[in-house]
Amino acid sequence: MEYASIEREIHIDAPPSVVFDVVSSPEHVREWWSVDTDFEPAPGSTGELVWADGDDPRAHVEQLTVVAAEPPRLFSFRWTNPAGESAQEGNSNLVTFELVPSGEGTLLRFRETGFRERGWEAAVLEQRYLDHGIGWDRFVPRIQAYAEELAAAA
Repeated sequence: MEYASIEREIHIDAPPSVVFDVVSSPEHVREWWSVDTDFEPAPGSTGELVWADGDDPRAHVEQLTVVAAEPPRLFSFRWTNPAGESAQEGNSNLVTFELVPSGEGTLLRFRETGFRERGWEAAVLEQRYLDHGIGWDRFVPRIQAYAEELAAAA
């Protein structure tokens, strides 16, 4: 296995504008990713992704830097960079949500890259890649369900 990128593709019965809001707006990201966050969906904006665990409200914290925000077709951000370092190629992963109109809905193309460029030992690379893959297997369907729920309520 190359551990180069994680890719998922899913059809969502919601228009691209709704799906874009779901993947780019902190109020919606909080719902499907179970994370506390606050950022502006604009290139260069930074923020935190904060996961609680039991009594620790900041058990896991990752920095987020928005790379692209092109409504309603593209949203991307960098994350997992070391604390105190600005996110850039080589020290962070790039997450991209590409939204393609498909009938009355949207084809969501998800991709996370940057694993091999991190310089990790083979075992660390494999573990991080597998952990992220398991996570996205859980959260991409939650994006779908949440966006479809919003579209149905509109």
